[in-house]
Amino acid sequence: MRAHRTALAHTTALALTAAGVVAVSGCGGLDRAPHSTGHTDLVNDLAVRLRHGGQLTYTAEYQLPGGGAALVAQAQRLVRSAYVYPGGRLTLTPGLVTDCRAQPPGMTCTLAAPPAVSAEAASGVLAAVEARGLVPTSLVVGLLSAAALDSDVQVRQHDSTIAGQHATCVEVTKVDNAAASAYQLCVTTDGVLGSFSGTVHGKRVELTLTSYRDVVSADAFALPAGARVVDRRPAP
Repeated sequence: MRAHRTALAHTTALALTAAGVVAVSGCGGLDRAPHSTGHTDLVNDLAVRLRHGGQLTYTAEYQLPGGGAALVAQAQRLVRSAYVYPGGRLTLTPGLVTDCRAQPPGMTCTLAAPPAVSAEAASGVLAAVEARGLVPTSLVVGLLSAAALDSDVQVRQHDSTIAGQHATCVEVTKVDNAAASAYQLCVTTDGVLGSFSGTVHGKRVELTLTSYRDVVSADAFALPAGARVVDRRPAP
């Protein structure tokens, strides 16, 4: 039974990591001279790239509005991901979801078992992340998929280099039946979100990638030093 629970938790962590989360920040530094293009193949390709990015090991840093910063770390040999933003961090590892938030006089980290493996359960975790000012990559993929299905959508494309990474960028407008009707985004060749700017579910969100490394530090998934720990996992 313990082996079954371990495998289930690992699969859940994989599902959540593949769904992905990115921090929100400012969108800038893009090359200009955009041009119109047939949009279906283009936006589908960007969605596929982002899904591929869920299989990578990397550390990405993002610029936030107002001068803040966020960090996304993702590893594969043991499927783990960490999302660090001003005032908190969320870490997903096999069998454990760690939610750390600044609560004076320090940081409080709540430990919980991952949800059962299902799209609904994973979406619940990621929706909570979005409510804290983060943007799930799965949401961006959904926006691109909606654009691909809408014949009235307008898409303008240009290429850029962001944090030393080549990226394909699009400006999408006139999208119906989606969480955002207009937005700009860039996706690197490897499938990492390079930038995003738009109003999603009525909330303005923005990001710009400032640093990218294909490695993850040993302490990327550790608890913050001195954090108060609240363990809400069910008793064994």
